[in-house]
Amino acid sequence: MGKKLEGKTIAILATDGFEQSELIEPRKALLAEGANVEIVSLKSGAIRGWKDADWGDSVTVERTVGEARPDHYDGLVLPGGVKNPDTLRGDAKAVAFVEGFVDARKPIAAICHGPQTLIETGMVKGRRMTSYPSLATDLRNAGATWVDEEVVVDDGLVTSRRPDDIPAFNAKMIEEMAEGAHARSARKNGASDVQTSLR
Repeated sequence: MGKKLEGKTIAILATDGFEQSELIEPRKALLAEGANVEIVSLKSGAIRGWKDADWGDSVTVERTVGEARPDHYDGLVLPGGVKNPDTLRGDAKAVAFVEGFVDARKPIAAICHGPQTLIETGMVKGRRMTSYPSLATDLRNAGATWVDEEVVVDDGLVTSRRPDDIPAFNAKMIEEMAEGAHARSARKNGASDVQTSLR
């Protein structure tokens, strides 16, 4: 049986201070299923992770957000870490990059503090999500329905709470990345057509 993500290219958007396991482990899972994975960041060179209350390992950046185009990718991963998403959400190019995936209805997987960047896109309104518990109020205020579950899937959006949830997060992330944008869009559009016809 072939690998589930052969021929797909997935972006991981992160900057200094990303939670190390939340980038490294999803990247391993994606690569194991045959995906091409690119680290996208605010700067070229390398970015450094955060592990056990101190700086951790560095990873090489393949493209900056100024160079990367959402249409080059089949899905997006947003690792957590306190500093990482807080920096990303304040960068207009990073937010615009994420918005490109939202607009194209491509799969997005965000863990821990990662959903913080999604709030800036306005896409969380009406979505069922989870995150690190300290973000619950922020997500609710942005219009999301927040739940305390290890992994939540809402129409291509995969969210999890913390590093302990990574196995479940990775499994659902791979499912959604394999499904892709087109199948989900067709299903949602079909539902919209039915609703329109019933009015």
